[in-house]
Formats: sequence, structure tokens, C-alpha cells
Amino acid sequence: MAAGQRNERRADALSRERIVAESVEILDAEGEAGLTFRALAARLSTGAGAIYHHVANKTELLSAATEHVIAGVVTDTGSEQPAESIREIALGVFDAIDAHPWVGTHLSREPWQTAMLRIWEALGGRLPALGVPEQRRFDAASALVSYVLGVAGQNAANARRDFGGATDRSVVLGAVAVRWAEMDDREFPFVRYLSSQVRDHDDREQFLAGVDIFLAGIATAG
Repeated sequence: MAAGQRNERRADALSRERIVAESVEILDAEGEAGLTFRALAARLSTGAGAIYHHVANKTELLSAATEHVIAGVVTDTGSEQPAESIREIALGVFDAIDAHPWVGTHLSREPWQTAMLRIWEALGGRLPALGVPEQRRFDAASALVSYVLGVAGQNAANARRDFGGATDRSVVLGAVAVRWAEMDDREFPFVRYLSSQVRDHDDREQFLAGVDIFLAGIATAG
């Protein structure tokens, strides 16, 4: 094999895309603490200096990995209807953060990054087609984006929280239901009412129900 061919193959192996893809795998397996340039270099069978040629620092690497994940769920949807597209995109972001909890953490840390701009564009950019007047679009988009990221991030955190050693979702929700049912009915009447529903609710369905509430409110913003 000629030297030029070897150099070309080496450059392909160390492309920014390859570096980002490997970073996502490390983040999924070990979290942010596990993502170091040394660990990444070992996986790529190269030196840290070669990685720095493509990515300046860990913050840039996290941003690139976050954009890689988000770009896959905010681009094309299967519907031409703006409301249904918003539902699909919102659920895509929800599932992406559930599968990659570090994404939600980094999105909240740097709201100006490209991944956040993609979410704003994907959700807010469809509001004019829903008839939202120009003067209400920022407020509507802000509320919707905050809901999507807030609930998605909280769901991802809850899914990985240690509830006294319990990991099975039904066991955790059952314990919550029992606890809520025992609350003082005079001080927490609504919480006691919810205790009968929290045990069997579906997080994704509840999330989409919230999106639908937002869309219903947006439709009346005139």
C-alpha cells in the first residue's frame, strides 16, 4: 500500500465524525466523567494530539456529541401537519434524552449551542403554520421548548435515581403511590387524589398529553 493511501485511511479514521461517534459511546457507557481525551485516544488507537486537531476541548466535544444526537430527531418527520410534526419532534427529543441523559445536562448548560438552536427551530419554526401571531411566537416557543426539555430531563434523571435500591419502575411508582395515599387529606388533597393514578401512568403518554395541552393553548393564542 502506498504512503498516500495509508495517510488517507488514517485521516478517515480520525475524522471529526468518527471522533464524535466514539464520544457518544463513551458518554452513554460512562457519563461525562468517563469522556477524556486519553480514553478517546485509546479507543481510536491514536494520540490525543490528533484529536485536538479536530476538536479544541472537552466542551466542544460535548457540544458536538449533543448536536449529533439531537440532529437525528429534529430534522425530518413523517407528517406534513405542523402540530403532528411538533409532537413527533418533541417525543424524539424526549426519547433521545432518555437514552442519552448527558444530552439533557449539556443542553441546559449551554443554551446557545447549535443543538439548542436546532430544537428551537424545529419546534418554534412550525408555530407560524399553526396561526400563532408574530407577537406571541417567542412566548409560545419558549414555553414549549422549556416544557419539552424540562420534562425530558426530569424523566431521564428519575429513571436513573436510586430509590432506596429499587430499580423496577413499577416498584418505584408503587412506593410513590403508597406514600402519596398516606398524606394528610386536608393539607394535600390533590396529591392523595393523584395517588390512585401515579402507579400505572406511562411517562411517554403523559409527556405527549402535556404537549397536546400546549398545542391547544397555542391554537387559541390570538
